[in-house]
Amino acid sequence: MYKKALTSLTILFFMMGFITCLNDILVPYLKAIFALSYAQAALIQFCFFAAYGLTSIPFSKLIEQVGYQKGMVIGFALAALGCLLFYPAVLLHTYGLFLAALFVLASGIVLLQVAANPCVSIIGPKETASSRLTMAQAFNSLGTFVAPFFGAYFILSGLTNSSYAEGVVYPYFLIASVLIVIAVVLSRINLSGIESAEADESSWSEVLQEKGLLLGVIGIFAYVGAEVSIGSFLVNYVMDISHVAETQAAPLVALYWGGAMIGRFIGIFTLKAFAPAKVLITHALLSVMFILVSMQSTGNLAIATMVLVGLCNSIMFPTIFTLGIKGLKAGQEKKGSGLLATAIVGGAVIPLLTGLLADRLGIHHAFVLPVICYAYIAWFGMRNLKL
Repeated sequence: MYKKALTSLTILFFMMGFITCLNDILVPYLKAIFALSYAQAALIQFCFFAAYGLTSIPFSKLIEQVGYQKGMVIGFALAALGCLLFYPAVLLHTYGLFLAALFVLASGIVLLQVAANPCVSIIGPKETASSRLTMAQAFNSLGTFVAPFFGAYFILSGLTNSSYAEGVVYPYFLIASVLIVIAVVLSRINLSGIESAEADESSWSEVLQEKGLLLGVIGIFAYVGAEVSIGSFLVNYVMDISHVAETQAAPLVALYWGGAMIGRFIGIFTLKAFAPAKVLITHALLSVMFILVSMQSTGNLAIATMVLVGLCNSIMFPTIFTLGIKGLKAGQEKKGSGLLATAIVGGAVIPLLTGLLADRLGIHHAFVLPVICYAYIAWFGMRNLKL
């Protein structure tokens, strides 16, 4: 039964990664269509990731009522609805409607995240939770690797032929169809064994008072914010450095996310061989080094070192997540997951601030914010190493 559950969850993680990474294509696409500034374009990620801050805790309460499986089915259906809402946004050619559709789509992804992450953590031995979640996240990264190629071909290629954003309609209709099929199939699979038998009588404030969880919440906020900031502006960063078109720069986004995919498959083994906190520290410090080198460089060196940060990102989310919930009492995982998922709102805040810095200081210097984020993650790893 656990193998069936884990297989279903890996498909779920793939789709979450695929949909989320398409935002990195929407940023330059809608920036060009609507002639947006960097800060205005960053509202795409802001609206998407703001859903985590607003809906994670309510969705955690929903999952406590309906269980993991029904929660995931509802999540897929809600994400499909968000995809379908792109059609009226295109018809009315209104940027605000695109942002609203993204919020609905993101709300479905939030529900999937809140259900899936603790689910992967609890379906096997606690000692291998980081490794197991890293494996699931590897398929998430496979989705993020495929999405830029899909987006470049079906979305960015239409920039020269249209100024009304029709390029997003059919791709998102296709995604909606896939999500609906998955929801139907998932609803028919017997995964009753994954539901936790432990009742949790703790209040939200009691769970948040766990210091390890609170620091993990900040860690997820910093990690997602840094990762999304780089992914969102990488196309424009490469265009600024190399003076190439969007379609030529987009594959580098795939390399960025592909690095995370490769690193996560490797991480399945490194997280078993070494203490997860040690692996986290190493990856965070390498991220700081690569970004600083890129900020002080030009040409291929600047591009290559920024892309390499994707490789360093690989094990961060699952490791921070499992370190954050490891001290929780039995049955508190749902609330802990909800709080950690809320922290994904960092993907809304940090990219917006990075966009504001890019408008004022230039895209090169704006990446100082991700540097600060990765420095905190290194400290978080060091703290857990001492426990």
